[in-house]
Amino acid sequence: MSARSDVEATQNQMSSGVTPEHLKAALEQRLGAVHVDIIDMSGGCGQMFEAIIVSPQFAKKTTLARHRLVNAALKDEIAAIHAWTPKCNTPEEWEKKQAQA
Repeated sequence: MSARSDVEATQNQMSSGVTPEHLKAALEQRLGAVHVDIIDMSGGCGQMFEAIIVSPQFAKKTTLARHRLVNAALKDEIAAIHAWTPKCNTPEEWEKKQAQA
């Protein structure tokens, strides 16, 4: 679902209240995330996001437990959008990935 114009994209984001900046701030505050990258995959309409989230709270948790933690932290925001894809890493895992890149 892609917005037909920049104006329409802005209106969609304003009506849902969900922007990449809002999601980033919420994750930093609610999960103590030390690194967050939010990508709007919807072409600007603010309805489909992919996120890379790095938080020490993910330590010793399975992928499913990490996703549940994120989904609980963003319950209201996720309800207002169409699609959400989190990629969760601990700081140590993120450092390894960056070193390999």
